[in-house]
Amino acid sequence: MSSQYPPPLAVQLTRGNTIESEHLVDVIVADRNGVRQQWGDPDRLTFPRSAIKAIQALPLIMTGAAERYDLSGENLALACSSHSAEEQHLTKVAEWLAKIGGSDAWLECGPARPLSDDVWLAVGPETTPLHNCCSGKHAGFLSVARHLDVATKNYLDYNHPVQKLVTEATEIFAGVTLDQTSAGIDGCGIPTFPLPIARLAQAMARLVDPVDVGQEWADACDQIVVAIKDRPWWVSGTDRHEVTITELASEPIVLKTGADGVFVAALPERRLGIACKARDGGRRASDATITAVLAHLGVVPVDAVPQPILNTLTNTVGELTVAGLG
Repeated sequence: MSSQYPPPLAVQLTRGNTIESEHLVDVIVADRNGVRQQWGDPDRLTFPRSAIKAIQALPLIMTGAAERYDLSGENLALACSSHSAEEQHLTKVAEWLAKIGGSDAWLECGPARPLSDDVWLAVGPETTPLHNCCSGKHAGFLSVARHLDVATKNYLDYNHPVQKLVTEATEIFAGVTLDQTSAGIDGCGIPTFPLPIARLAQAMARLVDPVDVGQEWADACDQIVVAIKDRPWWVSGTDRHEVTITELASEPIVLKTGADGVFVAALPERRLGIACKARDGGRRASDATITAVLAHLGVVPVDAVPQPILNTLTNTVGELTVAGLG
């Protein structure tokens, strides 16, 4: 990391009086025009993973698909979700697919272990694509394909019209030009692009301050923001971090986690976006960091940090703290 940048935040697990482990996390707070606060390297390339689903869901509204299929706020939240595969999640996605004339057989995300341990214990290995935490997002992709009257098969392909729209949305909101040669494949099979973490934060800021993207995109932003901030359970699930933080927040907030230690947020009233990336991919690090940064900004109480570490007897045996915020 270049010395021109401040050090990243350090998420430390302390057991007794000893630091047992440490995660380094790059964090950017930005408005749509650029960086406002930073810890770490704003140019660090980051695959946003599921944290960018709010941007990926915008074509669902912008194309008119959401209106055509009379999608509810819960549907829009599911389009942005990494859901826990609880019964209501599964039922809603299945009903949505039926509404567009399809079924879970159309989902190309594949089956996956539910994010909820309780659901996983109940279901065991007999999972379907509906249990995939991305099935709501994929229902959104399929809705766009049906609305545009294009193939529903191979909708994951980089050159499919739906993915072209998703790539366009990412370019517009992150302010970048994307090239297929830089693309990777996300866990659910769609193309994913590495972005400088500052651009990811700016994309979230532009989501809540879409004054420079045109009216159609701006209208889509308004609907997505309302869906996420008002329905965090549909975006995540029971006892998930998005729900906990939203309940603690003193102002409206948009939150979304992603795999490999990514977490983003947007503050509509302040027109700010936040992006965190744990360098080692640790989810506990990104969870702790987003909480600490929001406490630093006065959005959640300071006593939300540190986070206790519990043993199997549910006794507190350590704590997770975030150092370096100043």
